Amino acid sequence: MAASIDKSVVARMHHEGQKFEIMVDPDKALIFKKGGKVELSDVLAMPAVYHDVRDTKRVAETDLQKFFGTRDVFKIAERIIKNGELQLTTEQRRDMTEKKRIQVADLISKRGINPQNNLPHPPQRIMNAMEQVGVNIDPFVDAEMQIDKIIKDIKKVIPITFQKVVVEVKIPSQFAGKAYPILKNSGDMLKEDWLGDGSLRANVKMLAGIQADFFQKISNLTHGQFESKIVSREDV
Repeated sequence: MAASIDKSVVARMHHEGQKFEIMVDPDKALIFKKGGKVELSDVLAMPAVYHDVRDTKRVAETDLQKFFGTRDVFKIAERIIKNGELQLTTEQRRDMTEKKRIQVADLISKRGINPQNNLPHPPQRIMNAMEQVGVNIDPFVDAEMQIDKIIKDIKKVIPITFQKVVVEVKIPSQFAGKAYPILKNSGDMLKEDWLGDGSLRANVKMLAGIQADFFQKISNLTHGQFESKIVSREDV
């Protein structure tokens, strides 16, 4: 079922110096752009391609063939949605920005620590700092690509540094097998020794910001029956 024209938004793409626009359902188009399974016939409000939807003048089929190598509106619409710019509703943009903000804060929290106590800043503290300095989050740019600039900004209001630590743990034999995947997934396993009593001693290099979560997982598994120490720290 075709999308409602009244509720539709514009998806556009610039191609070979020309602008091409289509009218789409905002929610279904966003799902489709992210790789979700949605029928294009349900995404399009009109099975037509325009240079500008405001003048309602369709692109001639000969021009579609010239610029896209096909006259199939659905194939062209797929390219426009996936490769072009999708106009978002205010609610969509707000939701996407907030999710990206949380993702950025979580990444910074896991990688950075407070050099005053060598503990990670909780994500909420990172988000508070971002708000305090007026950080702008781009919902369309990968979180990784935004981190460096954001860190420079939030350093103005909170102390933060990035470190990796080498943690040595000794896990009793009855928990060693189940603990092993946790160790492997937390960083780089630098050394592992299976001792004569079946216990495991291992050195794991990990981001300093995740060590609290790492220790919590090991503690929950072993009911607190494990030994640990920080072997070394290095700035990254």
